[in-house]
Amino acid sequence: QPCWNEYLTTRIEQNMIVNCTCPISECCAQPTTDFIFSIVSSEEIIAKYEKALLRGYVECCSNLTWCTNPQGCDQILLKDGLGYGAACSKCSWISCFNCNFPEAHYPASCSHMSHMTCAKCNHGFCWRCLQPWRPTHKDYYNCSAMVSKAAWQKKRFQDYNKRCTFHHHAREFAVNLRNRVSSICEMPEVRTLTFVLDACKALEQARKVLAYSCVYSYYNQDIESIDIVEEQTEILELHTNAL
Repeated sequence: QPCWNEYLTTRIEQNMIVNCTCPISECCAQPTTDFIFSIVSSEEIIAKYEKALLRGYVECCSNLTWCTNPQGCDQILLKDGLGYGAACSKCSWISCFNCNFPEAHYPASCSHMSHMTCAKCNHGFCWRCLQPWRPTHKDYYNCSAMVSKAAWQKKRFQDYNKRCTFHHHAREFAVNLRNRVSSICEMPEVRTLTFVLDACKALEQARKVLAYSCVYSYYNQDIESIDIVEEQTEILELHTNAL
């Protein structure tokens, strides 16, 4: 039993317990959950084992996924019927299950949020961090053809990127403000500040929409449509700044 306990404990701590087999090379038998419970006595190790089982189950089910909140959330979500813009019932983080981007990105489409490739030089880069997918191309924007147009596109990209980055930072400010207000609300002598929390949530959501509106506008080639979007964005930005 001590040998089994050490073996199973090591496997659990190394996240290798799922599909674990007997340590004897000729034996392909897998220890059952009841057997592991009868051998391992540490509550901490058992808790890790149960988490490993849960992770394995979620990964095996195509209609299940974890909440994508980068701040951390252990909620399991059912993907069926959720699609774009599904809110976590635990942390209210809004995810997109149509692509691998960690949050809903309306009005930008899913194709805008992943691997970007230059139509002229085939350079690939990540929109989120602006780093190259492979470090083989030193210049993001200097394509060999139509240099003047490339320079204009570079300036246009920089303008939209600057606006997008600003709104992401402003959104982080709104999140931090909401967290600070929440901690103040926990003090018994302070009266309710629910209206301030609601304002912070609205501010956070508005900044997110403004940030991804920059992505949408950058890729939108319809002049008529982009004029309307820019006009609506300007109005939203005006009210958001006031808030």
